[in-house]
Amino acid sequence: MNLFAELLAATQKSQGGADQAAASAVTQTGPRIQKSRRGVEVKSARELATMRQASRIVATVLREIMEMAAPGMTTGDLDAHAEKRIREMGAVPSFKGYHGFPASICASINNEVVHGIPSNKRVIKAGDLMKIDTGAYFDGYHGDSCVTICVGEGVPEHARTLSRVAQESLMKGLATVKAGSTLFELAGAVQDHVEAHGFAVVEDYTGHGVGRNLHEEPSVFNYRTRELPNMKLRPGMTLAVEPILNAGSKACRTLKDRWTVVTVDGSLSAQWEHTIAVTSDGCEILTDRNF
Repeated sequence: MNLFAELLAATQKSQGGADQAAASAVTQTGPRIQKSRRGVEVKSARELATMRQASRIVATVLREIMEMAAPGMTTGDLDAHAEKRIREMGAVPSFKGYHGFPASICASINNEVVHGIPSNKRVIKAGDLMKIDTGAYFDGYHGDSCVTICVGEGVPEHARTLSRVAQESLMKGLATVKAGSTLFELAGAVQDHVEAHGFAVVEDYTGHGVGRNLHEEPSVFNYRTRELPNMKLRPGMTLAVEPILNAGSKACRTLKDRWTVVTVDGSLSAQWEHTIAVTSDGCEILTDRNF
């Protein structure tokens, strides 16, 4: 299984000579990757206040994109809007330049699972199932969130169901979160809900801690595993929880662009994500769009 950061690092490493230099130059335009403290970071009240602001920017942008996305637009149009709005609100796009990623959003359509690169040539069609993932870096801290959009008319019912179950599985997982609960409990709640509806949890990619860096410890897995630490949660921990579901096989592969991940069997994929803060008796959804 992989964190987004690990995929990006591998991508950059695989590039040679001029490509690597170009990727380095792009990285410098994005948020600086800061040296992490050892282990999982528990945020102070001041840090949480800043993360609320970063996350509100993300939530605002995603809400706007959900309202504006329509057949005939391009994913490049959505990316331009996201970057413009993030910067207008005093932040920097978290993704753009991050290990060379070229855009402010990931736009993944239908059988594309994660990390789709937006393009002015990629036209959105009625019936598409489109995942939009974005982040904002504000005053030294990140917010990160993803939504799945059923575009226009004619979206198949099974696609709508996949998206709905993905969103429900996220909320089922978040319902387990509180001080003293574990990542295993969160993962089990996600997995049980997904599999009860006949879908598959993607195991290759996990959620993550988030804060001064876009990706921090711990890995927030979405299925029961002993391969990753089953951490007990503490107040002040900030996590990006992001179940990814496939309608068919859980297996994925990466395209030749070294970014876009697709389902091996061509089946649809859906993802929902929130940045949260663990509290003594639950969690605060920092990227809540209902404000």
